[in-house]
Amino acid sequence: MAATFRSGFATLEQEIAVDRLPTHGTVPSWLTGTLVRNGPAKFEVGAQQYKHWFDGLAMLHKFSIEGGQIAYANKFLRSRAYTKAMQTGKISYGEFATDPCRSIFSRIYTLFVPEPADNAAVNVTRIANHFVALTETPLPVEFDPHTLETLGFVEYEGKLPGQITTAHPHYDHARQALVSYLTHVSRVSTYNVYAIPHGATHQTLIGSVPVPEPAYMHSFGMTERYVVLAEFCLFFNPIGMALKRKPYIGNTRWKPERGVRFLLLDRQDGKVVSTSQAEAFFAFHHINAFELNGEVIVDVAAYPDPAIIDRLFLNRLSQPDGGRIPTGEFRRYHLPIGGSNADYELLSDEAIELPRINYRLTNARDYRFAYGMSMRKDRPDDFLDQLVKVDVRERTARVWYADGCYPGEPVFVAAPTATAEDDGVVLSLVLDANNDNSFLLILAAGSFEEIARATVPQRIPLGLHGQFFDRITTAE
Repeated sequence: MAATFRSGFATLEQEIAVDRLPTHGTVPSWLTGTLVRNGPAKFEVGAQQYKHWFDGLAMLHKFSIEGGQIAYANKFLRSRAYTKAMQTGKISYGEFATDPCRSIFSRIYTLFVPEPADNAAVNVTRIANHFVALTETPLPVEFDPHTLETLGFVEYEGKLPGQITTAHPHYDHARQALVSYLTHVSRVSTYNVYAIPHGATHQTLIGSVPVPEPAYMHSFGMTERYVVLAEFCLFFNPIGMALKRKPYIGNTRWKPERGVRFLLLDRQDGKVVSTSQAEAFFAFHHINAFELNGEVIVDVAAYPDPAIIDRLFLNRLSQPDGGRIPTGEFRRYHLPIGGSNADYELLSDEAIELPRINYRLTNARDYRFAYGMSMRKDRPDDFLDQLVKVDVRERTARVWYADGCYPGEPVFVAAPTATAEDDGVVLSLVLDANNDNSFLLILAAGSFEEIARATVPQRIPLGLHGQFFDRITTAE
């Protein structure tokens, strides 16, 4: 591949461990902990190709930071999907947009003995004492944060029904509980919102919402009192899913005539307190949500339609004339708690994707700064190639970019004595297409200027999400 973003979609086979990466600049002395990144790293098995960026076999990348030094290690997640693929030389499990070539017998067999895909290539988090990799099926795959060895599934107590979930749960630091949801696809489908208390693995139901057709929801919003579910006009066909005739996302239909429905669930009793309608749009990621002056404010990275999904098929990404990657508008929706139409405003001229905030301080609360990825406007045919920091109050933005470099999701880490919302650093794993390797970038969050980078001796494929863990004890 040429020295462009396309090298970020080439398979990485090698697993290595480096005690000390060469570093340029100064790593803050207070920065101590572990950044774990997750994402696809193998895009073919034998002669078969995965079809979509989201489908590649998962690989974990660990950056251990202490005393101004940075160590690195990477390892494939040994999921059932990975293990069987290595044993058979074939793609054996269905993924987001890839359906394995099954015999008629195998298709019938999976109707009665379902085996959900466990290629958890999207995100990581901590549940009780378990560090887990996540995807959109409810099978959290546990790994050892020190060695990255795969340990198996985390078994929930009081497990709730559902076949689809989000890889973006929220952690409520005030109530010390993880909050998430499951979509149960059936004759009458339901969204099941639940909480897991700190230190436990018990799913406690908050509330259920019955729906005739469940929507594809990659993430959700949360305020201090409410869970926000947004149906982005992309709906599943329950019958098609039951018959397993198509891969996961192939069972959805875009229905813009229905508009977007925002549901507010009370986190105390699980009741839907209001619904609001908006004109059709699509989004992967919520940025933040909070309550203000009798409204619920919901910030999202919004697209006019789900064309972004199609644009991320690997055959399109490999084409030099594949076209510009869409990037999401930074929209703020105002939801009257009593229920009504939802209006929106743009918060920035810079588009944003893979957004992050200072979660410990401002998740579910009014906030000022968001970090994400965007694309330089003077690049007619390119991928996300710059980091952006948006001041949502001043409606201004700062950016970081370097020619031939493609950053990953920016992860904010607060300084231990921080008094300001942006007092800390931003970490991003960057693909350097010019040198065919990657580096960990460290920006001062306040000025958004580079203060250090640590070079990895191999090219890391473009990933999805990750978390910073303080001494592998608590998630930031």
